[in-house]
Amino acid sequence: MPRERGEKVVATNRKARHDYSIEDTFEAGLVLTGTEVKSLRAGRASLVDGYGYIDGGEAWLDAVHIPEFNQGSWNNHPPRRKRKMLLHKAQILKIHNKVKEGGYTLVPLRLYFSDGKAKVELAVAKGKREYDKRQTLRERQDKREADRAMGTQRNLGE
Repeated sequence: MPRERGEKVVATNRKARHDYSIEDTFEAGLVLTGTEVKSLRAGRASLVDGYGYIDGGEAWLDAVHIPEFNQGSWNNHPPRRKRKMLLHKAQILKIHNKVKEGGYTLVPLRLYFSDGKAKVELAVAKGKREYDKRQTLRERQDKREADRAMGTQRNLGE
């Protein structure tokens, strides 16, 4: 049986980039049970309410919804259990110091398979205020309008 290659994205947290300003990102492995892996391979997961934290020198991912596996029996997993993340000790210390500093939180951005192994992309992020969100949307809209105007000028000049 050939081993999986490449990257297959299962879930993304698109709202995280809107609600938070991303400072730093990390890739972490996940400790999962068999039915969780099967459910993820079917492409079913939600990162909307998920968050990460450091407890006792270990990294944990909580409130990420991985639904029960349809063909699972009595040994199915709870959908919103806390899951251990696999990171290097130096990475855990770096994250812990940043979060302890205040104002920062650990947010999952993507859940994916990389060469057959379940991974999560984490971000150390700071929450945006409402006016920051509006400013970001305005800048994105202005850039889009400028690109559109440049595109029409380019087409007229040819």
